[in-house]
Amino acid sequence: MSTDPSSPETTDADLSDSDLRDVLADAVSAPRVFTRCDLSGADLRDTDLTDAVFADCRMDGARFERAVLDGARFTGGGAPGALFTGAECADTRFERMDLANTRWQGALLTDTVFTGCRLTGAGLTSLRGIGYTFSQCNMMLARCKGLSLRGRTLEGLRLDEADLASADLRETVWKESRLRGANLVNARFAGADLRGADLGELGLDQAGYLRGANISPAQAGLILGALGITVVE
Repeated sequence: MSTDPSSPETTDADLSDSDLRDVLADAVSAPRVFTRCDLSGADLRDTDLTDAVFADCRMDGARFERAVLDGARFTGGGAPGALFTGAECADTRFERMDLANTRWQGALLTDTVFTGCRLTGAGLTSLRGIGYTFSQCNMMLARCKGLSLRGRTLEGLRLDEADLASADLRETVWKESRLRGANLVNARFAGADLRGADLGELGLDQAGYLRGANISPAQAGLILGALGITVVE
């Protein structure tokens, strides 16, 4: 193993605030592997990191704008405040990572999977591609305007106070998830099964955007209760 970033496998290297663009432009025989490296503030813009592996790395504020991350694997560690705007992330995997306040505007996320990640405050607007999924993620306060998750099963998501305005959530199935205080303006829920979501006490204006969704009697009671209406059996 080597601490030299020009090596295919880099371990325990302090690369914080480094400009790695020229180093990573050099061809290597195998995908890059970074293990327990400090990449905080590192500049990786426009680099080709196809099938790269980042294991337990610290990447606070790292710059991945327009980087090619197709097939890459990010596991453990974190990248709070990192920039992924315009990145190519087809079939990329993010597992058990702190991705709070990251920026993804214009990123291509075709078939990308986020599992067990912290995405609080993340900017997930203007995404490109289809088939991206989120599972067991904390997405409180995330900016998800226009997000398209049609037909997906959404399990273990915490979207309290997230901005889901104009999101396409048709035919989604929600399990053990939360939508308390989320902005649902113009979101589409036709055919969605929301019985496994904690909706909180929705006002009439927000409840109207659930038109076409399936909810439980208990959820309906909470919505009517917020309007001062008591359901009597």
